[in-house]
Amino acid sequence: MAKTVLVVDDDPTLRETLAWNLEQEGYRVVVAADGRQALERFRTDRPDLVLLDVMLPEISGVEVCRRMRVDSDVPILMLTARDSEVDKVVGLEVGADDYVTKPFSLRELQARVRALLRRADMRVPADAPGPPVQVGAAEVDLAGRRLLRDGRAVAITPRAFDLLAFLVRHRGQAFTREQLLEHVWGYEFAGETRTVDVHVHWLRQLIEDDPARPGLLETIRGVGYVLR
Repeated sequence: MAKTVLVVDDDPTLRETLAWNLEQEGYRVVVAADGRQALERFRTDRPDLVLLDVMLPEISGVEVCRRMRVDSDVPILMLTARDSEVDKVVGLEVGADDYVTKPFSLRELQARVRALLRRADMRVPADAPGPPVQVGAAEVDLAGRRLLRDGRAVAITPRAFDLLAFLVRHRGQAFTREQLLEHVWGYEFAGETRTVDVHVHWLRQLIEDDPARPGLLETIRGVGYVLR
C-alpha cells in the first residue's frame, strides 16, 4: 500500500508542485493550506509523513507540530523560508525530525522523505526484551523506547531517542555528524549537520550531570561525537 504524505503549505503553487512530484514517486498525497486544516487532515487521513511549513495562517506550523507530537511519532519535516537558527531549533524542539530551508531542490526533498519513511519503518524495536541500559544517571529502555531517570520516564522526541539508541548500541565509537545523519536520519548525503548538534545538546540536558561539561556524550574535536 502506498505511503500517505500530508503536504501543508499556504503557497498554492508550491503545495501543488510538491504534491505532483510526490505522487510521481508513488505516494498518496493529501494537502492542507493552513494550520487548522492540517490538523483535520492529520486526524482523518493518518499520514505516514508530514511536510509542514513553519509560517501558516490560522495556526502556526510550530504549534501544529507540537499538537501532532502529543499522540504520534509520525516523521515531520519542517519547511522554512527563514534563515534564522531560532526558527529551525524551535521546530526541532517541538518534535520535528528535521527541516529544509526554502528554496530547496526537489531531489533533496524526495531523498529526505524516502530516508525518513525508511527510518520510521525500522523504528519498531528489534531488540530482545531486557533490562534498561545504564547511561550515567539515566536508563535507556531500548525495547520500550523510553528514557528513565529515577525510575520515571523522561520526555524525549522520537528522533532524539533514535540518536541515543544508536549511540548506546555503539558505545565508545566516535562518529562524524555526517555519519550520524546517515545512520540515524538515513540521509545518503551530507545534509544539515546543525540538526545533529541540536539533538546532541538536548541529550546532554537529559543524561549529563553537568551538561555544560559533558562526561558521557563527548565532542571529539575535528571528528564528531562519542558516547562513553
